[in-house]
Amino acid sequence: MKQFVGRIGRKTIQAANHLFNLLALTDRLIRLAVTSPPQGRALIRKVIFEQVYFTALQALPLIIPIALIAGSTLIAQFTKLSGQYDTGKLMVLLVIREQGPMITALLVILRSATSVTIELGYMRVLHEVEALEMAGIDPIRVICVPRLIGITSAIVSLFIVFVLCAILGGYAIVWIFTYAPVGSFFNQLLKAITATDIIVGLVKALFFGIAITVTSLYHGFQTRRSITDIPPATSRAAIECFFYCIMINIFISILFYM
Repeated sequence: MKQFVGRIGRKTIQAANHLFNLLALTDRLIRLAVTSPPQGRALIRKVIFEQVYFTALQALPLIIPIALIAGSTLIAQFTKLSGQYDTGKLMVLLVIREQGPMITALLVILRSATSVTIELGYMRVLHEVEALEMAGIDPIRVICVPRLIGITSAIVSLFIVFVLCAILGGYAIVWIFTYAPVGSFFNQLLKAITATDIIVGLVKALFFGIAITVTSLYHGFQTRRSITDIPPATSRAAIECFFYCIMINIFISILFYM
């Protein structure tokens, strides 16, 4: 019994230390992003644009079809229940508050978070990070800050694209290819949507971006010994990113609507 309790205690302490390390890295990244010196800004901007291009623009062929399928399916199903439920409120609840941020976060985790962890893991194993430090360059500022800004900006942008495509594109698909009664859909949607709903969706996307970036960077930095350590680190990073997004989603929903 003592061994069991001791093991629980050790796991709890390790989890707390891990969480504090993530918070410390988040604090340092935000401070560097806000108080960045003028030296090297051209390089940082270049890396930010490259990250936004990879995370946002190259993900559009994936996010748009997913949004169209999700939006058209929801609208087609809800219009059949239009006499029982408010279609506008259901779309706001599922697409803007819940489905939009989570699907966008999942896509970014699968594409960008894993890529960042693998890239940084290789840089650690091949001693490229140490080479930057020996040259007098802060790797946190050059490597991590641009990815924090780029991924966070990209996930907010992808969330907006997802919501617009799911609602407008889904409505257009249902209107063209089915006989579902969607004439009053936009009136119901405009009555149901509020500024709080939009703010909640954007806040979730913002915090998702920060959590995903910090977690993937942290696990990339923890890879030090060999290349074979990179796949497990990538897997842990992806699972943790998804778990943190779920917890952030629950916390923000409770904070705004309970």
